[in-house]
Amino acid sequence: MQLIGRAKQRASITLSGDGAQAAEVAAALIRHGDSGDSGVTIRLLCTSKALDTPLVRSVAPRTPNCEIRVTEVDLDEALVVDGRIALVPAEQDGAGGRGSVLEDLATARTLELLLADAWRGALLLAEYERLSGRLRTEVGQRVLERLYGGCTDVVAARELRVSLRTYRRHVAEIMRDLGASSRFQAGVRAAELRLLPECG
Repeated sequence: MQLIGRAKQRASITLSGDGAQAAEVAAALIRHGDSGDSGVTIRLLCTSKALDTPLVRSVAPRTPNCEIRVTEVDLDEALVVDGRIALVPAEQDGAGGRGSVLEDLATARTLELLLADAWRGALLLAEYERLSGRLRTEVGQRVLERLYGGCTDVVAARELRVSLRTYRRHVAEIMRDLGASSRFQAGVRAAELRLLPECG
């Protein structure tokens, strides 16, 4: 992870949840912070498996210009520095290497664009934790499934064995949490965020 120290503008890092990788990135960010170079933007795109690492909970929040987003998409470990250098997982050939450094500009830029797309679809850490609270409960999941499936309120309330008024209250809370203006949009947004059981 010494490549982070070579960044002049930005470094994008995906965290798969691997403890060794998280420790390496944490050490690199501490060195980066100690260098006093706060002009470099650090983007950490992590899976939910990486949330409880010291990197995400204590090191990254204290690192200047470091932003954390969370995705439910499975990620391979990767690092792209300034769109010109990339570190990707090594082939599983038994060599025991942590990764391969690619200095081909076209390859690094392509990987950076792919990471940027994943970044746009991910949630800020605080937003992810807020949504996960209500929307990952059993009731939240069941309501989301019905929204995504296009059930009418009457049918959904009957299936959930709640009153129509209670069901509509759950729907209104979920729509507000997801920032959705329609029930259909709430179901689609939940699928995009992989909040539905079959999407997780």
